[in-house]
Formats: sequence, structure tokens, C-alpha cells
Amino acid sequence: MSVNKVILVGNVGKDPVIRYVETRPVAELTLATTERGYTTAGGVRVEDRTEWHRLIMWDSAAETAEKYITKGTKLYVEGKLRTRTWTDRTGLSHKVTEIYVENFDILSRPTASSNS
Repeated sequence: MSVNKVILVGNVGKDPVIRYVETRPVAELTLATTERGYTTAGGVRVEDRTEWHRLIMWDSAAETAEKYITKGTKLYVEGKLRTRTWTDRTGLSHKVTEIYVENFDILSRPTASSNS
């Protein structure tokens, strides 16, 4: 048995980009998750650590993202990891890991002042 399951709670980094593959809408967006910093017992300060995740949403999820998700929106996301590789025009190989979103909830919308 194997499991490919990702659960994230974080803030959207920029407005989703919507495109169409044939007639299917697909949304691409980034999500930031932050581990809060702390101070060790020895007095050493460990800074916050932010990870950026690339999210892919298809069909009705992409349509919802286009209508309701903007930069700063807090999301709960469930999905699976997918890694893809490609070679660009110069022959350079690229690799990216993305989260294919299966389920999500909008936890909060950004306020007008935080969306600038």
C-alpha cells in the first residue's frame, strides 16, 4: 500500500492564473506555509521558515478559484504531489513538484488593506 496525500493551510501568494486545456479550466496559484520561529533553551533565535507550494486546480475548483480566491486568501488544501519534468528550448531540463488539489476550503478572505 502507498499513500500520496498532502494537507496544507496557508495564504495565497498571488491571484490565481486561469488557463484552458481544450475546454477544461485549470488554475495555477501559490500557497505559503510558515513555521513560526522560536528561541531555543540556549537563547538561540530560529527565524520563521516559509515554504512556497505550487497548486493546480481543475474544472469546478478552477472556476471557484477564479471567482473567490485572491492574493492573501487563507486556504485549507488537500491533494496529492505530482512531479513533472520538461526540457526547454535551450535543452535545459527542468523539474517541478506541484500539488494537485482534490479538496479545499476558503478559511478567510483578505481585507482590502492586505490585498495591495
